Amino acid sequence: MALENLKETLDAAQRVMEERLAGFAPEVGLILGSGLGPLAERIADPVFTPFGEVPGMGVSTANGHVGRFVAGMLGGKRVLAMQGRLHGYEGYTAQEVAFPVWLMERLGARTLITTNAAGAINESYRVGEFCIMADQLNFTGRNPVTGTEPDAMAPRFFSMMDAYDPALRVLAHRVADKLSVPVQEGVYLGLLGPSFETPAEIRMFRAWGADSVAMSVCEEVIAARHVGMRVLGISLLSNMACGVEGASPSDEEVHEVAATREDDFCRLIEGILSAMEER
Repeated sequence: MALENLKETLDAAQRVMEERLAGFAPEVGLILGSGLGPLAERIADPVFTPFGEVPGMGVSTANGHVGRFVAGMLGGKRVLAMQGRLHGYEGYTAQEVAFPVWLMERLGARTLITTNAAGAINESYRVGEFCIMADQLNFTGRNPVTGTEPDAMAPRFFSMMDAYDPALRVLAHRVADKLSVPVQEGVYLGLLGPSFETPAEIRMFRAWGADSVAMSVCEEVIAARHVGMRVLGISLLSNMACGVEGASPSDEEVHEVAATREDDFCRLIEGILSAMEER
C-alpha cells in the first residue's frame, strides 16, 4: 500500500523541516541502524526533530531506535541523520520506509550513507567486522516506487547498476585501512522480518550470492537511486547468520556486539565524511 498524496505529504514535511533547520541545508543523509545510534551524539550544534513531529513520518518502535532527525556538522560535512529508522516489520509500507530518504534529498542531501546491523552469511566474515555493501538482493517482496505518485517525482524506470557508489566504496576502504578498522565487502540481502531467517533460508541465500542479511536498507537504497542520490551502505556484522557455525541470532546479541564496536564505527563514518568531496 502506498502513501496517499505522496507529493503533498512530502511538501508538508519539507516545510516543517526547513522551518526547524532555519537555512541549514544538509549535504549528506545518514541513517543509523540498530545499536549504531550513538554516532548522532557526536554531531556538532545539533538540531533535534522527533519523527512524530514531521508530517508523513512514522514513529520508530524498534529496540534502541531513538526515532528522531539530528541535523548538524559531522566530519566537516552538513549532515541530516536519522537516529533510528522505520522498518517494514513495524507495519510500515515500502513508501513509508522510503519517505525520509526522499525528504532528505528534497532538503539538499545528494549522498546517502545507510548503516545497519547484519548477520554474516559468508563464513570468512567475523562478528564485529564492518561490511561495505557492494550490491543488494531485495527479498522484502516490496518496492517503494510502485504506484503512480513516485513516477511524478522521478522516472519510474531507472537503473540499479552501481546502486552502491563505486567511488564511495573505494573511499570507505581507504579510510578503514588508514584507521586499521577491519572491513569486508559483499552482497547484502534484505528481508521483511521480524523473524530471523531459518538455516535452510540462509543456505539458499548463500547459493544466491548473498554475504550478509538483515531486515532493512533495500527499500531506502531503491528510493535514493530513484531520485539520483549516490549511496554508501555499511553493516556491522553483529552475528553469524542462523545455522552458520551453529549460530541462533537474538536481538540482545545484536546490541551487545554494537556496544563493543561503537568507537570504531564512529571513527569510520567520521573519517569517510571528512574524506568525501563536496558534490
